[in-house]
Amino acid sequence: MNLTVAGRRGAMPAALLLTLGLTAVGVGTAGSAHADAVPPPPASSACNPAVDSAYYDVTTAVTPVVTDFLAVNVGDGTTGQRTETLTQVNSVSTTVNNSLEISASAGPVFVKVEAKVGFSVSDTTSSTSTTTVTTTWNFTKAGYYGLYRGTRKVTGTYVKYICAQTGPATGVWMNALPGGYGTYTTFETPEIGTVVHNCAALEPAGTVRRAAQDRLGAC
Repeated sequence: MNLTVAGRRGAMPAALLLTLGLTAVGVGTAGSAHADAVPPPPASSACNPAVDSAYYDVTTAVTPVVTDFLAVNVGDGTTGQRTETLTQVNSVSTTVNNSLEISASAGPVFVKVEAKVGFSVSDTTSSTSTTTVTTTWNFTKAGYYGLYRGTRKVTGTYVKYICAQTGPATGVWMNALPGGYGTYTTFETPEIGTVVHNCAALEPAGTVRRAAQDRLGAC
């Protein structure tokens, strides 16, 4: 049976679209079983190839991650400056479809991610494990401290549709990704800081500072 994308002058046969590795909006995608975790397609299947080039959308999940950490017990009489090197306890790398090689074509995905989460993220090949942290810290009070470096990791899925021309000024959005969607991981510029074990003054939940404070022990 030779299916076509209905309602478009000069419609392109569906068999040809599948040969090109594309799936028409409304025809269905291989990722439909994961629809709850995949961004929706364009609101309309129609597009204008003279105006519309590509459509991207993303899902996002933000997780605070401590990447380097050291617990320090500062007693009375031992305050002041000290230089410490943190121990790597985790790492985050920028990936697209589980690949560490990030091409320029992934740029629009990260633009969408930044718009949704409200902060800048890495859009190039990068990892928190490429550098170590050695810093001079100044302790003015006794206490049990956590020295940390960490970041907010962002993970999710993305979709990409291209406008396939069906007439002089008409087109239809086509899913351009194998399987219907892709995956990504990225992260915010890491922060370095100090937290103290103090159950009466917990850092805000969902922050890197709180994740570091939790490493000092439960309250």
